[in-house]
Parts: sequence; C-alpha cells; structure tokens
Amino acid sequence: MRLQRFLAQAGIASRRKAEVLIAAGHVTVNGAVVRRLGTSVGAADHVEFAGKPLRVTPEKRYIVLHKPCKVMTTMRDPEGRRTVAGLIPREPGRVVPVGRLDYDTSGVLLLTNDGELAHVLTHPRFGVDKTYRAVVRGRIGRDDVARFLGGMPVEGERAAPARLRVVRSGAEFSELDVTVHEGRNRQIRRMFEATAHPVVSLARLRFGPIALGALPPGHWRSVTDRELAALRSTLHEAGGLR
Repeated sequence: MRLQRFLAQAGIASRRKAEVLIAAGHVTVNGAVVRRLGTSVGAADHVEFAGKPLRVTPEKRYIVLHKPCKVMTTMRDPEGRRTVAGLIPREPGRVVPVGRLDYDTSGVLLLTNDGELAHVLTHPRFGVDKTYRAVVRGRIGRDDVARFLGGMPVEGERAAPARLRVVRSGAEFSELDVTVHEGRNRQIRRMFEATAHPVVSLARLRFGPIALGALPPGHWRSVTDRELAALRSTLHEAGGLR
C-alpha cells in the first residue's frame, strides 16, 4: 500500500497530513528516510515515524462472490481444480470463505478477513438463514413440504426444520426455494434424496441479509454498508459480537 495510507491506518495522521510528514523527512522505511510520495510498502517493510516503529492492522474486507459450479470453495486445491481465490482481487488483507458451497453448487458466497464475524456466522448457535433455489426431479407434494418443516431424519441424524416454497411443480421437475439455518455437508441434496426427489441443480440465493441479486457467475462486489450493518445487527441480537 502507499506509504501515506500506511501512516493513516497506523493512526499517525490523515493521508494529506501524512504526505506532509513524509516530505519533511520524518518517516523511514527499512532504516532509510523516504521523502518521495507514492512510495509503496508491504508486510515485510519496517516503517518508523520519528524513530517509533509502526504497525497496522489490515483493513477489514467483505466480498460477495457469485460462485459458479465446478469451483472449489477454498483458496487452494491440491488437485489443481479451480478455486474461488482466482475470482477475487488480490489486495492487502487476505480473505477466506465464510462457510462453504459444494463444488457443484453455485450462488452467493461471503469472503472476509474479519475472523470474529466469520466465526459467528458459521456457528450453529446463531442459525443464520440461507436460502437456496433447487431444481429437483419429480413433483413435490404436500407430504414432502411437511417432511421438510418437521425436520426429517437424514443419514441417521434429524435435520433441523427447513422452510420450503414451491416455485413450480411438474411431473418431471419441480423448482423450489429452501431456507435452512444449518450448514451440514450436502444437507439439502440429502434431504431431497430422502424424499426421492434428487437435486438436478442448486444455487444459493441468500446468505443472511446478503442476496445474490443480478450478480453474474464468477463476478464479485463489495458488501454494502447496509448489508454489513444488518449482519452486525443480527449478530448483536444473537449475542455474537460484543
């Protein structure tokens, strides 16, 4: 990052005032006085102001990504498969995915370097709602909807109740919105398999207050101030962040 931005984040002065301090020779980088504005510094550089070492905490970053199918929800993959790391900007403050989406599931994915927020959002105690659009085989009936609402057994464990909204129902395929607050591996696919309606495609439309909207697959955007405020409000109400 630029040296004046570094000074501002370290709490020394505003960026404009930092430029004055740099030009006056009050800042050293790796032991040498730096007067040139626009000098870049990285994590390995040693910066001092008036003889005092400076450190900065990376700015919090919050990114919304439309994860496509056939992309791993990891930053690296030992098998060389495509990962979400290649779809987001490489800037200071390394981000990681909050939770996960299966390899063959698309949709909204939040990435951040805010560890406290990420922990609370993925902790079962807080039950953040997640809504998926599922296309499944066969016609969905009232009994199927009731089983989701009742919390059906899945592979020996009872899943928490899920809300099911039928978008359209046909003899061959049905389209539905499913809202859950658990995050078990392949949970929605297993729930539909348990009702003899295997999933054809699955996309996450919403993660808490963050909606996918019209964001194209493979594209990203920053979390809006309203979304971030809603996340923090939800977590405060749940007793997550102090």
